[in-house]
Amino acid sequence: MNRPNYLEKGSTIAIVSSARKLSKKELEPAMVLLKQWGLKVVLGKTIDAEDHQFAGNDELRTSDFQEMLDDPNVKAIWFAKGGYGTVRIIDQLNFSEFIKNPKWIIGYSDITVLHSHIHGMKIETLHAQMPVGIDTKTVASSTSIKQVLFGETYSISYISKNPHIKSGNAKGTLVGGNLSILYSLCGSPSAINTDGKILFIEDLDEYLYHIDRMLQNLKRNGMFDKISGLIVGGMSKMNDNTIPFGKTPKEMILEVCEEYDFPIAFNFPAGHVKDNRALIMGREVEFEVNSKNVTLAFKN
Repeated sequence: MNRPNYLEKGSTIAIVSSARKLSKKELEPAMVLLKQWGLKVVLGKTIDAEDHQFAGNDELRTSDFQEMLDDPNVKAIWFAKGGYGTVRIIDQLNFSEFIKNPKWIIGYSDITVLHSHIHGMKIETLHAQMPVGIDTKTVASSTSIKQVLFGETYSISYISKNPHIKSGNAKGTLVGGNLSILYSLCGSPSAINTDGKILFIEDLDEYLYHIDRMLQNLKRNGMFDKISGLIVGGMSKMNDNTIPFGKTPKEMILEVCEEYDFPIAFNFPAGHVKDNRALIMGREVEFEVNSKNVTLAFKN
């Protein structure tokens, strides 16, 4: 995998939106943070733009992102907000300059479209908290972004409150992101290849039956057949029908993966949760799950 250059004091980071609209005011905490890190900030034309729920129409969101992709002075692009919309512009983007000179693509949720698409170009990306709302997350959520961008040694370790049904050790390339997005990309040129890799999934505000539908779809697409390990982040604010579905996301995942022999970690601190740690997609990792601890170590 190709790794974008790490940042240093004085580097320029751009903030754009490929999905939902937002105001410049919402970015103030993130801009203060970036300046504390010694970075220069450039805001795209999509900030304060509006087209119904989007940050401007498809053409504006495409051109704004494209401009930052092609600008040699911009060393990282941080997506301001998730929601929905990135898939509407992905096929209009030209990544030729980006492939020659990769830069950090940062975000999560709807930005899973980019993590998955760019993984096919063999370039690392950063699954991490958006600028909007970063002040409501843990300190570790933001400091983990800085650690990665500035090339510091990085790992995640935590004590789980729940027992792990499938312990073990695994090595592989980290891939994945939002389950709904991964599901929606199946069969497209942006679909992720999971063979021999560590798969991460998370989601928010979905009906339980739909979680099961998506997991069954991933299984039927062979996405669990050859993975080395599975990391489950936040499965937050789930909904149910009047007649309960009868299973939790954890129970569904264990059922779908019952025939496999890879380690599985639950409650990983990433996704739509308060403690949303950065994950380097495309990086080789060592993954360990035992009865008490989970560790994910990223190779330098």
